[in-house]
Amino acid sequence: QVQLVESGGGLVQAGGSLRLSCAASGRTFSSYAMGWFRQYPGKEREFVAAITWGPGNPYYAEHAKGRFTISRDSAKNTVYLQMNGLKPEDTAVYYCADRVGVGYPPYMEYDYWGRGTQVTVSS
Repeated sequence: QVQLVESGGGLVQAGGSLRLSCAASGRTFSSYAMGWFRQYPGKEREFVAAITWGPGNPYYAEHAKGRFTISRDSAKNTVYLQMNGLKPEDTAVYYCADRVGVGYPPYMEYDYWGRGTQVTVSS
């Protein structure tokens, strides 16, 4: 069973930075992509960024472009989300997700999910 463990969340002031990590374990096959999502209380999860494992193509939501950078370390089965210029509206629980089959990362359904890490940005 694939397990995804996020880390790196925390409390930061507006304008600050955080780097989230997502480590995958238990995988006995190659997956296609990993993504980051966030969820506000009472709201559905929304797409933040994704990256394909092979070519490393990144995808970003509009609110993340220019501020967030997604990257991956294939040797470590780990994906990172560098978040700069954080704003109070970025406060949410951030989840990573893994997709096995080919698709369009911002819109495809993901097969495995982590438990999330809280990001809080104070004004």
